[in-house]
Amino acid sequence: MSNELLHLKPNVRIQGLVNQFTAWLHTLSPVAGAMNLANLQIPMLDSYLQQPDVHVAAVANPRMKGGFFVNVDPSRLEEVRDLRDRILREERPLIELAEATKQAENLLRAQATGYDLTPLYDQLPRALRGYVELVYDVNNSPGLRFLEPVLYRSGYHREHRQSIDLSLDDGSEPPFILSTPRLPASGHLQLPLPLSHRGIDELFALRDKPRTFDEIREALEIDDEASARELRTLLTDEPYTPADRDVAGGGRVRYFGHACLVLQNATTSIVVDPLISSHHTAGDRFTYADLPEHLDYCLITHGHQDHVVLESLLQMRSRIGVVIVPRNGSGHRQDPSLRLCLESAGFAVKEVDDYDEIPFDGGTIVATPFLGEHCDLDIRGKSTYWIRLAGKTLFIGADSSGLDSSYYAGVREHVGPVDIAFIGMECDGAPLTWLYSHLFTQPVPRKMAITRKLSGSDAAQALGIVRELGASEAYVYAMGQEEWLQHIMATSYTPESYQLKQVAEFLDGCRARGTTAEHLLRHKELRW
Repeated sequence: MSNELLHLKPNVRIQGLVNQFTAWLHTLSPVAGAMNLANLQIPMLDSYLQQPDVHVAAVANPRMKGGFFVNVDPSRLEEVRDLRDRILREERPLIELAEATKQAENLLRAQATGYDLTPLYDQLPRALRGYVELVYDVNNSPGLRFLEPVLYRSGYHREHRQSIDLSLDDGSEPPFILSTPRLPASGHLQLPLPLSHRGIDELFALRDKPRTFDEIREALEIDDEASARELRTLLTDEPYTPADRDVAGGGRVRYFGHACLVLQNATTSIVVDPLISSHHTAGDRFTYADLPEHLDYCLITHGHQDHVVLESLLQMRSRIGVVIVPRNGSGHRQDPSLRLCLESAGFAVKEVDDYDEIPFDGGTIVATPFLGEHCDLDIRGKSTYWIRLAGKTLFIGADSSGLDSSYYAGVREHVGPVDIAFIGMECDGAPLTWLYSHLFTQPVPRKMAITRKLSGSDAAQALGIVRELGASEAYVYAMGQEEWLQHIMATSYTPESYQLKQVAEFLDGCRARGTTAEHLLRHKELRW
């Protein structure tokens, strides 16, 4: 056994996979995952197999960026076919769960007319028996309430579908995560490990605590020489630890890109919505190497794929104390539990509701209301945060929309004014069906879908938030412009884009009222 102590290279990246597709909330949650598989992924693979050239042309067209086209060279068509066939063969229970959900909703539409639902239980598809309750809301509209904790303990939660992909970040852009499966490739080490596997933590802990190659190989359960050789390319005998990872006194906020902030005082470190670049030689950004050795809290604002990012969370799990997530609405498939999802992936998780408070040494975290941005769907699993740190108060607004400024007046009334506000202004987001189409059991008319968007605040709404919070500084973030996250965001702006014009209008409005304001991109540091 070699006694050479090895570190993980700073530019290693990881993709969590479910059936070779990138893992996120809607592929990991049992019901949303079943419907994503049956209604999006399988039809998308079928479309590619029938017309691969159409997919190739669409991927090459900048105007189709973010479309649901498989970015795989046609020379690998048979590998895609094998993947599709394996999914159809091995994931039959999930496909049946999705079909049963559709059948049950058709049953309710036909027979649930405000009267007793008891007779309908015997008509439920067998795949749903024991996993749903039939309910009315107070307007007598019927629905299915899924028993989500039970589903996570059932055969519908299938860890054997999970795996990981390890590679080195050379600055190139991976394929779009919502559309393209990750097939085995040169320079990629794929391991059949569930996301909760502790070997993942031991691997990423190597950045600060080296181990021998044989110990690392054993932790990842690698027993073949080809995989062992791939693993060795991810390791180095040279540690990489930049200075200034910690704070001796006062407070500091570092902007890592998109909606990711790291807040620190001398004793506590907090990361929000981690989406971090691993391309450490780029020189224009903070990367994983700049994170403190321990993160007491990881705050998640909501469940979209650019805010719960497992390629970042898995790298950080070994150093995170607890993940703080908003409580969901319990039982609605469009609002899966972030707690259950992340616990199943091996994280320690705490749920919070509006105005729940978490004290820490030198400050306080308060969960505050999050309005809008979810296409008017009944989704409760979203939270902004008010944080007191080293004598200043910060508002972490993510994509919350200023549709009703009285929400933010309420924040100020309940927890106090804000010194620094971070506000997302992606104010013309994707339509309802872009992210949620797989969850519907009836077609959504296009005219309807395009009126309901994944939109944050426009200039007037953002100015209303700043005014009601009493903020003296305001920073626009979470715009999806950083080049290293385009495989997640698929955004494309020009100087004439409506969103950027609204940002400029907001900045002018802030200056007019004497508020310091800035549009953040790539990295920023605030100290006091």
